[in-house]
Amino acid sequence: MQIDLELLHRLFRAHPWHGVHIGDDAPDVVMAYIEIVPSDTVKYELDKPTGHLKVDRPQKFSNVYPTLYGLIPQTYCGEKIAEYCMEKASREGIVGDGDPLDICVLTEKAITHGDILLPVTAIGGLRMIDGEEADDKILAVMRGDAIYGHITDVHQCPPTMVERLKHYFLTYKDAPGAKKRNCEITHVYGREEAHEVIERSMADYTARYGDLKKLYEQLRTS
Repeated sequence: MQIDLELLHRLFRAHPWHGVHIGDDAPDVVMAYIEIVPSDTVKYELDKPTGHLKVDRPQKFSNVYPTLYGLIPQTYCGEKIAEYCMEKASREGIVGDGDPLDICVLTEKAITHGDILLPVTAIGGLRMIDGEEADDKILAVMRGDAIYGHITDVHQCPPTMVERLKHYFLTYKDAPGAKKRNCEITHVYGREEAHEVIERSMADYTARYGDLKKLYEQLRTS
């Protein structure tokens, strides 16, 4: 019996990580799944097995997310991401963090809740290393945004916004007065490197989970 995939899509919600397409114009324009907005006082994150948004933990300290924050569907931080991080940071022993690629989205609009899909343009990123794990944060702007929509590269952003993002990710896991940081940011990189990171994360995803189009076709004809 053939499976009607169109009917399945009508009846069931797509998994935000696996079931939502990254976009035909990736890596320039990608779909972002937003988990957290700046007004959130708890850390929400995608529950990987179910695809539902869950409460991970209350925010420990007074840190507030500077931007919309989420993930890029059908990406994975694996071997190719780790290789690129080691190459650019001149480090050894780095591994991918095993998660979808993180993304921060600049917009002037006050979006009040997560669990939404948002088409965005990638403009750069933060090369973050958390312990020994590559944990890149792609920076993007919401498509058509009145204030940020014209930006094509991170170097066009207000420097204070980039510094605010760096400060957040360098301190959000640290207790007040902590002398040792768990995370470091080795570089702020522009659009071209962001595209390379996204393409590598897409390749890591295919290596980890297979070609979804082929899997869908196998299901349809089984």
